[in-house]
Amino acid sequence: MTRRRRLPRPRREGSARVAFASLLFAVATGLTGIADAAIPRPIARAFLDAGVPLDAVAIVVQETGRPWRLFAHDAERPMSAASVMKLVTSFAALELLGPDYRWKTEAYLDGPLADGVLHGNLVLKGYGDPKLTIEQWQAFMAALRARGLDAIDGDLVLDRSFFAVGRHESAEFDGEPLKPYNVGPDALLVNFKAVKFVFAPTATGDAVQVAALPPLPNVAVGPPPPLASGECSDWRSAVSATFVDRNDAADASFRGRYAAACGEREWWVSLLDHPHYVHAMFDTYFAEVGGRFGGRVRDGTAPRGATPFATLQSPPLYDIVRDVNKLSNNVMARQLFLTLATVDSPPPATAAGASDAVQRWLRKRNLRMPGLVLENGSGLSRRERVSAGALARLLIAANGSAVRDEFASSLAVAATDGTVERRFRNGSVAGQALLKTGTLEGVRALAGYVIDAEGRRWVVTALINHPNAARGQPALDFLVQWVYRNAAAWSALPQRR
Repeated sequence: MTRRRRLPRPRREGSARVAFASLLFAVATGLTGIADAAIPRPIARAFLDAGVPLDAVAIVVQETGRPWRLFAHDAERPMSAASVMKLVTSFAALELLGPDYRWKTEAYLDGPLADGVLHGNLVLKGYGDPKLTIEQWQAFMAALRARGLDAIDGDLVLDRSFFAVGRHESAEFDGEPLKPYNVGPDALLVNFKAVKFVFAPTATGDAVQVAALPPLPNVAVGPPPPLASGECSDWRSAVSATFVDRNDAADASFRGRYAAACGEREWWVSLLDHPHYVHAMFDTYFAEVGGRFGGRVRDGTAPRGATPFATLQSPPLYDIVRDVNKLSNNVMARQLFLTLATVDSPPPATAAGASDAVQRWLRKRNLRMPGLVLENGSGLSRRERVSAGALARLLIAANGSAVRDEFASSLAVAATDGTVERRFRNGSVAGQALLKTGTLEGVRALAGYVIDAEGRRWVVTALINHPNAARGQPALDFLVQWVYRNAAAWSALPQRR
């Protein structure tokens, strides 16, 4: 027989003065006419047991369609939200650009085309496509050939002027310049400027093969590591990889060993600068479709007033935001954020312009987010700030918006996909929570919707800023489970009416 859980009772304020002060605060912040209830004791205990003091935590739980919060703690303090900040960027983009918005990449002929040969330069102009993958690039190259471009006797000219991002220091955030999440935005971003190294034992089981994808001519791959016995533990350290990136060319070498028990493994590395990466991609895949090119690469601009020779369109925005939120893709989020700067202002897009565009949108929507600080819109920042209360208001606004379905479907589903695929598997909330997570050193965050057994939808936002934040993830998960199981009954208690 299942033991009935006793629901915690909300704590009453200790004095009329405190209650009156809370009332004034609620009215001043436009929240409700009643004071927020305190965190239920089991939730507070979960954070304390994890070594996370409550003064390092901010929480809001509120049912959509209700003007008052079920409970809240330190709701209006701006804090680091890590990748949960992507909720601001993606909702703003869906409303400002529209769910069907598509980016384009254009090719121009800067010279005459005769008998399949371009006597001049090929100009590629980018507009910030966040998801120009290998497959799309291959289709673009095939389209050039299908339109009669067989060979180019000039250069490859890259028009990257749609974004003005300045010099990007990939090592600035955490000293890891080769990590793909540290790739800077670019108007002509191709394949996230990343190379995937695939390690696998050969079919005969006596050696290791290493493949670099895409196979770029200016990325040299050294001999594979010898095959070894034993367990597959820290396999990346075991292969003793060295990556030397010179911007225009790169070398990869592996001086260690690779355990047969590892099977097939992947290692993503950011190599080359943006122009030379695009150049290498063009060399590889234009040749793959039978094209001939032996020129250099340089920056420039597309011919003014010319008609594009070929145009590649991105997937629609509603598809893009799924990758941004479910997979927490920082590079795509930064591309999306910069695009917002062009909604009301002409390019080039800047981060400051994008931040201004978001703030104008918030004011027009009367959506209050005091203390909001935007730097790149991805949350991969030590300066970006937002409060749990502001995130809750944003989620409630999104739930009532025309882009409700596109926004909600971009969130990871508990125990099902995205960043929470392996979380909540042993809980009843599996499949019933739509969440965005955030992780940085000293930061853990979570925000989204929990749909309980009665179909009631609850907004949950929780931020931890503390050296022990990593230990607080079970407490965040417990909060989500508690809301699913207990929020409806808690809201029905006499003290909540």
